[in-house]
Amino acid sequence: MKHEERPTPEPRSAYYQFQRIPTRWADNDVYGHVNNVMYYAWFDTAVNAYLIEHGALDIHQGETIGLVIETHCNYFAPVSFPESVEIGIRVAKLGKSSVRYELGVFTADVHGQYSVCAAKGHFIHVYVDKTSRRPVQLPLNLQAVLEKINSI
Repeated sequence: MKHEERPTPEPRSAYYQFQRIPTRWADNDVYGHVNNVMYYAWFDTAVNAYLIEHGALDIHQGETIGLVIETHCNYFAPVSFPESVEIGIRVAKLGKSSVRYELGVFTADVHGQYSVCAAKGHFIHVYVDKTSRRPVQLPLNLQAVLEKINSI
């Protein structure tokens, strides 16, 4: 049996772009912390907001869309409403039609610093033609925006 290394939290410096997202009252579950499903929504929101803000994604008129084909998350510390989170983003792999995004969830410590992630995860987008849903090469403007946060 192969021994896998236990995931560990990463520092803020491991990420290149950040999106701040406020938690909501409804995000907390009966255990008093943000439910795990919200982390995936934050990942999707952070990446798509970054792409839209930088002109690499047009959700209304664009011909290319990204479909999520894989997700994963490791949790290190709880997050609760009314905290805000900052989602750190980096590109770990840039393929011809796919991108692996890696994300860190940061909350403020007692000093107001967002220094070590409370969770980290990844998801992979395959970019496809909006109509046919067949993979397409990443548009040049999308490639350029992703290169700015590429960790390789």
